[in-house]
Amino acid sequence: MFGKNYVADLIDRSAENPADRRRFLKTASATGLGLVGAGLLAGVEATSASASTDSSNAISDSAILNFALNLEYLEAQFYSHAVYGYGLPGNMTSGKGTHGSVQGGHEVPFKTSSIRQFATEIAKDEREHVAFLRSALGSAAVAQPEININSAFTAAATAAGLIKKGQTFNVYANENNFLLGAFIFEDVGVTAYKGAAPLISNKTYLGAAAGILAVEAYHAANVRTALYDKGLAKDANAISAARDSLDGPSHDDQGVTVGGKANIVPADSNGLAFGRTPGQVLNVVYLTPKAANSGGFYPRGVNGQLHTSA
Repeated sequence: MFGKNYVADLIDRSAENPADRRRFLKTASATGLGLVGAGLLAGVEATSASASTDSSNAISDSAILNFALNLEYLEAQFYSHAVYGYGLPGNMTSGKGTHGSVQGGHEVPFKTSSIRQFATEIAKDEREHVAFLRSALGSAAVAQPEININSAFTAAATAAGLIKKGQTFNVYANENNFLLGAFIFEDVGVTAYKGAAPLISNKTYLGAAAGILAVEAYHAANVRTALYDKGLAKDANAISAARDSLDGPSHDDQGVTVGGKANIVPADSNGLAFGRTPGQVLNVVYLTPKAANSGGFYPRGVNGQLHTSA
């Protein structure tokens, strides 16, 4: 027999908010959960409610994983369209919240074999990240939100000074544009998982997040190296500066070159990767330095508890 505190913690870790916990308790009582009796469940509800009041500002692991899932939907769709000319199947995008479509995207006419191979491998990894997070979250997984690829990249390129106001930046037009677009996502992905790691309580989830962080870091290094080799460091550095202007007063973003020398691994003075809070990550993908619930790549916002930029 498990104690009340154990079961309360189990419910808290598996539910995104108090409403989810209540639904879990109601369902468990109705089905005669064999693990605990009805009397224990009643006690758990009181304990869980008390814990919720005491830690009302706590962020559940499922909320963090769902936040990551929103980002993985965007990355997976971006790379899938670039490599295959189409996005994720419908059975990989359903879930809680408002389901959205993808605006824009087509196959990239790659000219360099190695870059096509990099893109294909990354596309596979990102689809697997989506599948993994959805499996870990189960019925708590959020749906893919509305994603805008066309106008969002144009807005980002305009802000970075890569194009003039009124011009259009087609991220799929050629492999150079594709690499610059990938540079936006991969560096943000690394900082997102680094910033979220201290918020995760469950060691299994933390280990999984660390595994995804490592893969995203490999991706980022490949993209940064390709940009450097193709002489695109200046444009990449402009994107880095634009990103840095969105996520607050600190200067934690680094370009592909620093002082004219290659900077493939952006790190602080201790050799550690930079991290962003969920709110700061949303500042970047919403393309706004202010608090907002939508914008940029997510015209209707992301799904889940963590949806407001800093």
